[in-house]
Amino acid sequence: MNREIIKQLEKGQQKKRIPVFHVGDTVRVSNRIKEGNRERTQVFEGVVIKRQGGGAKETFTVRKRSSGIGVEKTWPLHSPNVEGIQVVRVGKVRRAKLNYLRALSGKKAKVKEKIGRYNMAEEIVLEEETPVTEEAIVEAVEAAAEAEQTEAPAEEAAAEEAPAEETPAEEKPAE
Repeated sequence: MNREIIKQLEKGQQKKRIPVFHVGDTVRVSNRIKEGNRERTQVFEGVVIKRQGGGAKETFTVRKRSSGIGVEKTWPLHSPNVEGIQVVRVGKVRRAKLNYLRALSGKKAKVKEKIGRYNMAEEIVLEEETPVTEEAIVEAVEAAAEAEQTEAPAEEAAAEEAPAEETPAEEKPAE
């Protein structure tokens, strides 16, 4: 009973639209900062090195190099101070946490970029200039799958309709 009440309270505090991003992606986080009676937005761009927790308590950590020094910041995903998260690059990694990046510098600390169909999330962000939701990615993937399915049968039908060209047997010169 108490767990259900806590889940309902947490659900009300969660943001409705969260962009889809994973560990290894380069993101641009817009953070609201209060200084006395003034408010400003600060942008922090770097690689997501970990995501942990779940529900309303989920956090993510972003790392960047500033003047040769590694800087990491951790934010609650559903914090009201996080105004927006924009995916800049989709990274190709095989780990859940990229703590090894802390020991690397220069080109070795760079995460490779996924290419091909995996960049759909990036394309959606660039076209719409809005945070990407899971629903938008699912729709884009389904549309791409439908397009492939409609193209393949059309090509097969065209191949079946066209009669196979018979090549004449090679004629032997008369001796």
